[in-house]
Amino acid sequence: MSTITAKDFSIQKAETSKINNVDFANVSFGSQFTDHMLVCHYKDGKWGQVEIKPYGPMSFEPSINVFHYGQAIFEGMKAYKDQEDKVWLFRPRENWKRFNKSAERLAMPHIDETRFVDGLKSLLQLDQDWVQKGEGNALYIRPFMVGTHAGVVAGPSSEFMFCIILSPVRTYYAGKVKVQIAEFYSRAANGGVGSTKCSGNYAGQFYPTKLAQEAGYQQVIWTDDATHTKLEEAGTMNLFFRIKDTLYTAPTSERILDGVTRKSLIDIAKSQGINVEVTSIVVQDLLDAHAKGELIEIFGSGTAVTIGQIEGFAYQDKYYALPEQKQEDSFALKLKGILQGIQQKNIEDTFGWTETI
Repeated sequence: MSTITAKDFSIQKAETSKINNVDFANVSFGSQFTDHMLVCHYKDGKWGQVEIKPYGPMSFEPSINVFHYGQAIFEGMKAYKDQEDKVWLFRPRENWKRFNKSAERLAMPHIDETRFVDGLKSLLQLDQDWVQKGEGNALYIRPFMVGTHAGVVAGPSSEFMFCIILSPVRTYYAGKVKVQIAEFYSRAANGGVGSTKCSGNYAGQFYPTKLAQEAGYQQVIWTDDATHTKLEEAGTMNLFFRIKDTLYTAPTSERILDGVTRKSLIDIAKSQGINVEVTSIVVQDLLDAHAKGELIEIFGSGTAVTIGQIEGFAYQDKYYALPEQKQEDSFALKLKGILQGIQQKNIEDTFGWTETI
């Protein structure tokens, strides 16, 4: 691994900014990008210089690895701006660690902390005006790595590109969603890559999600591949179930992503005196709890959505509505308020999760 410091970064500023053309109050998630991006190439067994340059198209050989064998990973993060115009990141080193876990599983090289975290901070310093203040506003951060070796031999790439792009965003989901529990399709399997953020995981979800949407649901609750009874994730979110006054969430595994938001919510819930059980939940548990009136809430968690409330679920052609909760009684809204308060620096960060650029 080559040694590099932030002073070694190459920075080329855009001649003009696109920022005045953006309607920040009405941005569509992940559709517009800031003036700059970070690029770094891996060749001959080592990472090269970090380049921060104007965002724009790239040119590649049509035979590069990622186009044919899907050697690609990514992360999802956000930057926030407080009322004093200071920009903050939320647990960026957890994303860096998970990125390298994904890289290892996909036979890709680790990226060092300087290139990932310090590179990101240098990029954000350049584009910090794109981070908007106020509730629901953030700058979405997409680090990714792809195999760039040219050739169609079925094997891992020997060359890679690491890149970070930035996109202004508002709240991902508006309101609650209806979900369908999967009975045939699987998101991941034992021994597979379900615990990584590899691009193929998400492409494989598109078709069954499309079928669910055609049936009137917004997302799918994925079940385990072997029995289709264990409840695992919803769409791209980790899942929480509130039965009476206990929160349940599935343990991370080869099939379930170790979500940064998930682990943060567990810690926040415990700090608020909420009982949390990290254990497998099966479909019948959910049906039994619903029949007894003990199933109070289901919600998903993730970087993009923070917390996404679920209003009901379908299983075997029957729909199960969840009871309406007053705002002050909802665990989902309470935890969301605390988490977003920490992220936006409206609440003291007693966990030490935030760091400025």
